[in-house]
Amino acid sequence: MMNPAEFANIARAEDGFWWYRGMRQIMFRLLDPIARRRQFQRVLEAGCGTAHFAKALSDRYGWAMYPVDLGWEGLAYGKTLNVQRLVQCDIAAIPYANAVFDLVVSMDVIVHFRPGEEHKPLAEFARVLQPRGLLVVRVSALDILRSRHSMFAHERQRFTKRRLMETVERAGFLVLRCTYANSLLMPIAFAKFRIWEPLTNAPASSGVGSASAVVDSALYVPLAMEAALIGTGADLPVGQSLILIAEKPA
Repeated sequence: MMNPAEFANIARAEDGFWWYRGMRQIMFRLLDPIARRRQFQRVLEAGCGTAHFAKALSDRYGWAMYPVDLGWEGLAYGKTLNVQRLVQCDIAAIPYANAVFDLVVSMDVIVHFRPGEEHKPLAEFARVLQPRGLLVVRVSALDILRSRHSMFAHERQRFTKRRLMETVERAGFLVLRCTYANSLLMPIAFAKFRIWEPLTNAPASSGVGSASAVVDSALYVPLAMEAALIGTGADLPVGQSLILIAEKPA
């Protein structure tokens, strides 16, 4: 489970902080063509946090969202956003019947499971999805980029592209696309996480916060560029995050 103390930081930053704005644009560029081709009646967000992203998906696509999360702290923020159908549960034991959702979305959640236990939520995603239903998963990438923020948030594992794809395929899915993201800022991230933080013996702390307008805009631009590139169908070869789209076979 994510550190409950992080929910307040996320709630303050989620609307305008450069990382959230940029990653939303990347996700929208991936989801827009899917939304044009397919109709989704019921969409589960597994591990919704504050439910901000569930609201964004509902507003953009008109989807009926079913947001669930283990942390009541995040769900409490979702209530202030007037998000409907919020449910508190473990995503390794989702309280919905078999084959009831057309789409399952899970953003940066399975990284909070211990290595070797990621199959539990994926098995549940497969169970609640209808045949030919879609799964969209985002995870933290590459162990070398583990940071003091990772420690603070209680992130327990990170993935390579190969391991994520193999894990999802073992759960019975057909992988349609898998790309790294947040790639252009990797040199800065590497210097911060592998050089500066160890050098200064920085304690575990949240990386979610505020930045000056100039810094925020400067950090957002690389993500906006990646969103445009990913929107053309290009997959990035390395990055700080991984995004995977898969289908449950008929």
